[in-house]
Amino acid sequence: MNMSRRKFVRGAALGLAAGAAAAQAQTSPEKGPAPLIISTWPFGKPSNDAALKILLDGGSILDAVERGIWVTEGDASNKSVGLSGGPNAAGFVQLDACIMFGPGHKAGSVGAIEGIRHPISAARRVMEKTTHVMLVGEGARVFALEEGLESVPVDDREFYEKWRATHRAKELKKPENHDTIALLALGADGTIAGGCSTSGLAGKLPGRVGDSPIIGSGLYVDNEVGAAGSTGVGENVMRYCAAFMIVEFMRQGLSPQEAIVKTIHRIVESERRDDLHINFVALDKHGRYGGAGTDSQFKYAVATPGQSLVLDNPGV
Repeated sequence: MNMSRRKFVRGAALGLAAGAAAAQAQTSPEKGPAPLIISTWPFGKPSNDAALKILLDGGSILDAVERGIWVTEGDASNKSVGLSGGPNAAGFVQLDACIMFGPGHKAGSVGAIEGIRHPISAARRVMEKTTHVMLVGEGARVFALEEGLESVPVDDREFYEKWRATHRAKELKKPENHDTIALLALGADGTIAGGCSTSGLAGKLPGRVGDSPIIGSGLYVDNEVGAAGSTGVGENVMRYCAAFMIVEFMRQGLSPQEAIVKTIHRIVESERRDDLHINFVALDKHGRYGGAGTDSQFKYAVATPGQSLVLDNPGV
């Protein structure tokens, strides 16, 4: 059935008016407690507690994120973050990290860096002391050393040459590990920041960089909306810019939990397989938070004044 132009315009106008009225009728989400810290995995809990203490003692949100992540990076029992993480296929450890500060969309990142005790600090120096966003490999290491960051000797050439002589580049059949600390913080003043650090996929090809240091994939912060971070198999996150997608869904009005679930559904519908290993945490400007993933064993940690919890993956 045809519709006249006049009827169409009139109907559209009425629809817009009704939509505007409905939007005005919606109440803003209730404010949650702040400061608020959320991070991936149970090993994020000590990092949350350290970050929260810094904020409650009057420290900056960037100090809270950086030093909170230090706790996990410095944990010798952790085999997926920091220098104790699993080596790559050639037998040496390469680290990735990034940090974002909501105001001004400031960001810094390092990839495939070797021998630096706290790559999150190198990422922060990139953000604060250069005009760049990301440094990688030997250039990132030299920069970190020039900044006086704590390091250990690096002598990987023998490992690499031995590996290259006996192996051909090939895809891993099964990830050995893929845990990352992504830590997000909301200050009492509404400022948002976040950081991410990992030793990456154990057994990865030398030079492989996953989603963790990629702004918009492993981490994204928008001070007007919220923040999101990821853990899992980076290739399945970075091809969808998943952290950015979660924040954009929150911008459209979804809660952090709803935004995470919608993002996972989007990726699963595209991939049509069940071995994705993608997990996320998120918070918004209102102090709401969420966490979920495709891995049943995924858990996440949350800290606010008066409580520090490890929560189960609610599923998707």
